Amino acid sequence: MKQSKVYTYGKHALVEALAHAPHSVLKVFAEPKALDKELRATIERAGVAVAPLSQGVSRADLKSGASHQGVVGQISLFNLLRPYQKFIETLSAAPSTSLVLLAGLEDPHNVGAIIRSAAGFGAAGVLMPEHGQAPVTGTVLKVSAGMAFRVPLVAVADLQHTISDLKKHGFKVYGLAGEGVRSIAEEAFEGPAVFVLGNEAEGLPKHIRELCDIVLSISMHPRCESLNVAAAAAATLFAWSTKHPEALS
Repeated sequence: MKQSKVYTYGKHALVEALAHAPHSVLKVFAEPKALDKELRATIERAGVAVAPLSQGVSRADLKSGASHQGVVGQISLFNLLRPYQKFIETLSAAPSTSLVLLAGLEDPHNVGAIIRSAAGFGAAGVLMPEHGQAPVTGTVLKVSAGMAFRVPLVAVADLQHTISDLKKHGFKVYGLAGEGVRSIAEEAFEGPAVFVLGNEAEGLPKHIRELCDIVLSISMHPRCESLNVAAAAAATLFAWSTKHPEALS
């Protein structure tokens, strides 16, 4: 992991972090007027230190002009991301359990959007390789609309080993590709499912595709060749959730 700390911008994202992953919040940088009574109390209950916003803005990854409403949270990636082994040991896989496994995405906007969809459609976690993959950044946190603090984010060291291990735990592994042999609308999704999403330009690597139990496609009008990977993830997770409405409760 190249970075150990990232920043989340704005009150909404900070409240989500303090409510659902307070252990990940290292410090809050804020303008005095930006902290209303309720937010200040929330920060104090979490035991998080507050420093002037000017100290946070001086940090390298805050120089991009991100909109922060006078509030910035410093987030520990070590505390936010869960190691795969600990995650899988505590996961009770049921037919209504789904996971998303990222396989080489490069755009942090796509990563953030997929995390948001995973949370919205009831996925149990988003698994992310430690190498060869866009890492969690402030942009990822922002695009996820705070959902990165609600759905478990899981660090995996080796994609092939992870897929093999998930199969041992009863998961069926679905790859997503335009040339998939079956449409998402035709799949019953009867057991625990893992959806593997490949690189924006290259798709699923051959060696990863060969490990999938089945490769799914999304039926589309011929005037459109394909969907953006984040849109494809949302469509697939929605199709899965229609078979498992209990995952939405």
